[in-house]
Amino acid sequence: MQDVSTYYSDYIKQRIRTVPDWPAPGVKFRDITSLLHDPATLRRMIDCFIHRYYDYRLDAIACIDARGFLIGGALAYELNTSLIPIRKEGKLPRAVVRHTYELEYGEDTIEIHSDAVEKGQRILLLDDLIATGGTMRAAAKLVRQLGGDVVEAAAIVDLPELGGSARLQQENVDVFTICAFDGK
Repeated sequence: MQDVSTYYSDYIKQRIRTVPDWPAPGVKFRDITSLLHDPATLRRMIDCFIHRYYDYRLDAIACIDARGFLIGGALAYELNTSLIPIRKEGKLPRAVVRHTYELEYGEDTIEIHSDAVEKGQRILLLDDLIATGGTMRAAAKLVRQLGGDVVEAAAIVDLPELGGSARLQQENVDVFTICAFDGK
């Protein structure tokens, strides 16, 4: 009998659309929106995360703008946790803390409300994909700056050749992804 996580991984990976040469020539963009179009696939993807984190005693899920939001609400609801948005610069209406970081194609800044995390809270970071790890690493720094404990960084897709998961692990952030793709 096949392991449940392996089954989810294979099933979901087969349904992720690859868009060649986007956003730049030579890049294979892994488009997770194809997972959202089919209710059975969407349910399996959410279920995969639910099974993973059911017993983790999470206080909150910090979802990263914007594709992390697509799965974060359903997961927070099912796990009975709060939801913390980590947004691109200028999108949050109250006092924030921010972190600027390097991307594959430049730099970006993300922000979190300065009162979003209480000291000692157990926080899961969630996004759609880990490439170079810059966004997830910046999110971990923000959560830790506010006193939170980053339990794990989770994503649907890992691109291990770009080294993001390894960089996160070097910074003492455990990583879980449903599937991985070779190449950029």
